Amino acid sequence: MMMNVLVSKAEMHESFLKEIEAVDPSIAVRDVTGLLAQELRLEGLKDGRVRRLEEEARLDLARGADPGTRGESLDSLLAEAEIMFAWALAPENLMSRAPRLKWFHFSGVGVERYIHTDMFDGRITVTNGRGALATPIAEHVTGFIFTLAKNVPRLCQAKADKRWERFETLELTGRTLGVIGMGAIGSELTRMAKGVGMRVIATRRSAVKHEYNVGYVDDVYPIGALLDLLRDSDFVALALPLTQESRKLIGERELRSMKRSAYIINVSRGQIIDERALLQALKEGWIAGAGLDVFDEEPIATDSQLWKLPNVVLSPHMAGNSDRRSYHVSRVFFDNLRRYISGQPLLNIVTRDRGY
Repeated sequence: MMMNVLVSKAEMHESFLKEIEAVDPSIAVRDVTGLLAQELRLEGLKDGRVRRLEEEARLDLARGADPGTRGESLDSLLAEAEIMFAWALAPENLMSRAPRLKWFHFSGVGVERYIHTDMFDGRITVTNGRGALATPIAEHVTGFIFTLAKNVPRLCQAKADKRWERFETLELTGRTLGVIGMGAIGSELTRMAKGVGMRVIATRRSAVKHEYNVGYVDDVYPIGALLDLLRDSDFVALALPLTQESRKLIGERELRSMKRSAYIINVSRGQIIDERALLQALKEGWIAGAGLDVFDEEPIATDSQLWKLPNVVLSPHMAGNSDRRSYHVSRVFFDNLRRYISGQPLLNIVTRDRGY
């Protein structure tokens, strides 16, 4: 009996579909990237992720790739699907349209858009790519830290102006990095920070008391001691999932608790920071600056003040986009696909209760 796998992909290597089929002879793969993008666009979803799916479909067409869906509708394919791999977006009304579906895998981490839908009512298993991109994202944070500490934007401007200008920069050895969220990204970041001689402190959701010397972390605080971490940090990195509890976790009170010489870095979700309070903090000098890869709305508007603030470095939600991204993402999926076929428990299961 065939095992029907639907794939809606972006930024995956060209041989990805063939590699899925090679895992087991019973697997039949269909690429529904273009069909899903078309449906979401017709439903009026104006999202950068939809544009990315459309771009992926156009690239496949230009390469002559055959999605194996000629003459078929997304509904007919969903009706027979047992497994679905999706980059970021799922079809609307999935459960009523895919009665045979048993496992849905998001290649990324954020599932907040779907956590309260019937996708999480227990009829199917939902997994994600948690931890797959921990290394490139932690490297991106480290890059932000060095960029801010060494004032790289000022160096670039001086070069553009052909201006020979020497100035004082911040030495990182002995400075304190506060990491909010000790998942795969946060843990990898603490290792890198220790490598440059930083003191590392962190909050962890499961911590119930102040702990010392846990892995690469000098001090671990429960989330209730967040203000203590903020007061003590020279750099603060947000590396936690977006849940009901973490939404706008960093607001005016939290930003005013930080040192005026401190920097905040966000590679998790834009909604974890109150963006209005952050703008005020950056303009009025409550903190020294920020490194931002994620934003409340993406892409940010062309008239956003974030573009012009000299104490902000930003990137367009690309912290995980390394040259090995596809390898890391596919490895997590293939590990779980083999587990699924052999009847073993899947990894990275997402639950409604946790929100990730």
